[in-house]
Amino acid sequence: MRYDFMILDVFTDKAFGGNQLAVITDARRITVDAMQTIAREFDYPETTFVLPPTDPSNARRVRIFTPGGELPFAGHPTIGTACALVMAGQSEVGEVVLEEGVGPVLVTTKNDRGVYSARLQLSRGPDVSDLAPTIEDAAAIASLDVGDIRQVFCAGMGPKFTFVHVNSRETVDRCQLDHQQWRRLLSDTWGPHLFVFAGEFRNGAEIYGRMFAPALGIPEDPATGAAAAAIVGAASAAQGHQQGEFSLDIVQGVAMGRASFLKASARFDNGTLVSTDVGGSCVLVAEGEIEVPEDLLEAAEGEQIVRQRETL
Repeated sequence: MRYDFMILDVFTDKAFGGNQLAVITDARRITVDAMQTIAREFDYPETTFVLPPTDPSNARRVRIFTPGGELPFAGHPTIGTACALVMAGQSEVGEVVLEEGVGPVLVTTKNDRGVYSARLQLSRGPDVSDLAPTIEDAAAIASLDVGDIRQVFCAGMGPKFTFVHVNSRETVDRCQLDHQQWRRLLSDTWGPHLFVFAGEFRNGAEIYGRMFAPALGIPEDPATGAAAAAIVGAASAAQGHQQGEFSLDIVQGVAMGRASFLKASARFDNGTLVSTDVGGSCVLVAEGEIEVPEDLLEAAEGEQIVRQRETL
């Protein structure tokens, strides 16, 4: 059976930049095992599978797979899928609610004279952990010197990250994941995904980063929306932000030749973080069909009835 797919570059307004995403726009009958197989076939950081919602007041249910497994939430697949549905004429521009593993996610799409963008909103701040690696361990994992590192902390929004704050963009560019040290020191910890970044924790500042996630089958990610959501929450808390919006611009993927631009913000009310937003632009790169063998599909409704009768 053939299924329509779209390929988008996310967190960029130019084709062949940003983070690649494959979207199966109607994934009904595709089994979970087949979704994982298809995600490995595309071999992008993420592939999404769009399904009818469980709550009819929501737009769609979305399942997100990396080559290595399923995620409860990720930023660039959420942004890209929302834009893809608008591009395909399956959703109107404006607010939609997508059901994901973390629950309902509000996404607002825009079409500014053919430039598509979206912004997701989560009604909470990031998860945090005090089980961060030592600076010495982080240096070994990222192939850096101890003196390169300013701080190490853990936070997550769905996927969980170890953030390594270094002293310059040049340090970010020359860091390299040491897989042996990663397996020894980080792979089985609270935050197995490594985000190395430079920049100040200041409202309106720019963060320059790289993200490595071998546990998900992603050697390096050009843009990581979940990390953007986590870091803006951590930065705003570190600054003691109390009221209104705290925002960061995040640049990622430059070292890979896929420059990505993310905008993240955390909104506070009387000292409480009430919502986290991540947004950016998307570009349609390709459309097509993928053939999925029948043995990788769930039985159609009529076939299920026949099979049930045969077992009686």
